[in-house]
Amino acid sequence: PAIERLAEGNKTDPKAVTEDEWRKVLSPEAFEVTRRAGTEAQFTGKFDKHFVAGGKYTCVCCGADLFLSEHKFNSGCGWPAFSKSVGADQNIVRLRDNSFGRQRTEIRCAKCDAHLGHVFDDGPPADGGERYCVNSVSIDFVPEGKSN
Repeated sequence: PAIERLAEGNKTDPKAVTEDEWRKVLSPEAFEVTRRAGTEAQFTGKFDKHFVAGGKYTCVCCGADLFLSEHKFNSGCGWPAFSKSVGADQNIVRLRDNSFGRQRTEIRCAKCDAHLGHVFDDGPPADGGERYCVNSVSIDFVPEGKSN
């Protein structure tokens, strides 16, 4: 996670990291999406078509576990899509988003407040009907058996 690259090395609370510190350890794209609630271009993210059995997707900023690979599916929306989050939103906060003249539900990392994307109610019915639509630059993939 990006927080481990901070020069001070003693930041234990991701919410205490300043905007300038995040800017130093994140790519410009990841900073724009995670810290400024931006959106990466559709069909351009490295995890859109990334399907690997066994593993988890973590927050690029703080390393919090967000999604398991078994809940990732191809929604055709152009961004990584998941039907469930780890621990029923254990590390995710949902916020009302009324930007762009429409009502949506934004999802953020509960540990560091990174913008991840949005959740919609058009996911697989068998898995609860939700589709977490996530920006690739806001997540990392950790293969099964490896630690973040």
